[in-house]
Amino acid sequence: MRSAVWFALVIGLPLWGGNTEVEAAPDSANVNARYIVESVSVVGVESRAINTTLSSSLRAELHQVVGANLDSKKLDRLASRLKNELRAARVRVRVTRGTMPDHVLVNFDVARKPVDLKVAKFLYDTEQGWSGEGSATTHLGGNVFTVALASDGDELLERYAGFRVKYDRDSILTDRVGFDFEFDDFHEMWNPTTIAEDPTGIYRTRQVFAPELRVTIIAPLEFDFGVSFARYRPSTPGAETESSNAVVSTLRYHQRWGSAEDLQNQDLDASYSLDAATPLFGTGADFTRHTARARYKFQRDRHAVEVAFLAGGIQGQAPLYERFVLGNAGMLRGWNRFDLDPTGGSNVIYGSVQYTYRWYQVFYDTGAVWDVPREREQRQSVGVGFKKEGFQLAVAYPLHAMHPLPIFFAGMNF
Repeated sequence: MRSAVWFALVIGLPLWGGNTEVEAAPDSANVNARYIVESVSVVGVESRAINTTLSSSLRAELHQVVGANLDSKKLDRLASRLKNELRAARVRVRVTRGTMPDHVLVNFDVARKPVDLKVAKFLYDTEQGWSGEGSATTHLGGNVFTVALASDGDELLERYAGFRVKYDRDSILTDRVGFDFEFDDFHEMWNPTTIAEDPTGIYRTRQVFAPELRVTIIAPLEFDFGVSFARYRPSTPGAETESSNAVVSTLRYHQRWGSAEDLQNQDLDASYSLDAATPLFGTGADFTRHTARARYKFQRDRHAVEVAFLAGGIQGQAPLYERFVLGNAGMLRGWNRFDLDPTGGSNVIYGSVQYTYRWYQVFYDTGAVWDVPREREQRQSVGVGFKKEGFQLAVAYPLHAMHPLPIFFAGMNF
């Protein structure tokens, strides 16, 4: 990958020879306005981050500067937005002589944090207890390394605790092809209702190794494909380690229009995944799993509306961690997943609508999880709460439940 991602755009400052970096004159004099921006580059960041992380409004502003006169205040504002959206330690504006008279080249030099610490989840649920995940990420050239520790009793049927290691390479030969792999090593704890329902299906440990290639078809449309090698040790005394080896693929579209700094912005994230485990891969499991997800958010000023959708189906016999779950802090809030189905379902349908004004939110969830059609029962819930920059405090209430009790949850859940 080239060290800089070039855009056809903008900026200028007076230069005194060669590639000398210069400072802008005071705006009152504005002697730099005669310089025309020939091109702009963002240096020190992966090209995929430019396409997927930066908002469309920021990318558009960068393009609009090309061919325009120098505006140092605007460049500083763009550098500030780049720092915020890329979570960078700093962004420095550097201007050098262009290839034509009275033209300049502009570089935004992005300095990554040596180690980027992030809390991806820190959540308390009155039914499931505490869940948490934290990670540390470092960037070396075009390589990204991440180590994460987790203890999560919210996402799956099991409470899994352990670590995951990720490696990501932004480009291989071309910016359109990337590579990543993930290794997980977890120990499991189970709810008594799951143990009673399927005592032979539970396991004590689970390890997963998953290498994948990532292809950018037409930004922001991506296609990921690879394999997932999973090993899990059943809890039955003397049982041998089992495997679930599958071909995995995901078609993903993620587009942002505007950013948090704009009066109006939108965000659309949609994907379709197909995982297939067959005996050809020496697997003990034989199943096919289809999953379609979509989430759309529209925000104008202090008002925001978010709509989410999930549909999926499994053919064959999949391990418990592959089965669909509703009734947690993210989907069908207000219901306890072990009351819905203690072993999860092979089919799922879910939808959610959420309205937020400043910090205040109200939401409505509906969904069903089942194995055979006659078991399908659509559930609903409503809730209210507060949400600010990832932190949420809310209470959700299950509608038409036999013994309805509200569920409270609080924390960060990205």
